[in-house]
Amino acid sequence: MTLVLEDVTLTYPDGEGARLTALDAVSLSVPAGELVAVVGPSGSGKSSLLAVAATLVTPDAGQVVLDGRRTDRLSRGQQAQLRRDKIGIVFQQPNLLPSLTATEQLQVMAHLSGRAPRRWRDRAGELLDAVGLADKADSRPHQLSGGQRQRVNIARALMNEPAVLLVDEPTSALDHERGAAVLDLLAGLARDRAVATVLVTHDHAHLHVADRTVTMTDGRLTAGTPATPRG
Repeated sequence: MTLVLEDVTLTYPDGEGARLTALDAVSLSVPAGELVAVVGPSGSGKSSLLAVAATLVTPDAGQVVLDGRRTDRLSRGQQAQLRRDKIGIVFQQPNLLPSLTATEQLQVMAHLSGRAPRRWRDRAGELLDAVGLADKADSRPHQLSGGQRQRVNIARALMNEPAVLLVDEPTSALDHERGAAVLDLLAGLARDRAVATVLVTHDHAHLHVADRTVTMTDGRLTAGTPATPRG
């Protein structure tokens, strides 16, 4: 599945009668299996880009297209179902439920989508193994390191087999080594599971994991040079 943003413009109220432009005619296409890193200063529009791509915010103009389907033509209920079934979101902070084990954190996502209980368990185990946490399946958040909690966060976002993964600053609270491990993990998952992935990051040290890097400046997107192949 391909994620496409076409000439997307988004504004917010900014005082009496004024509007602040968060996104200015932004276009971006991300095919299945590709990871695109979005960099830029704070306030440049990166988070707004993710919010529009996730159908959490409706743009003033332009359109978001998932696998040839325009999301602006969907009802709110249909957009919510699309997010549950097709879009995984990795927030900056893991926000794990303190009373649940790593396995249970993932099972909650499957429960919300009405999936069969037996498949929940199998899928959760598979994903925890994929992010290197098979031995932490029964651990609660306070028993995990920051990097491990972020890995659970990533696995949770993949629980419903999304076609699109939107990732917001996943390394902001991690040290250099753990941040590098998380970004390597995301790149591998995007490739191996054919997920169109958009990664917003300030971490310029590890941009080599991306297939492409683009820059946001004052709401405008500038294409960058392709990254070094991941191998």
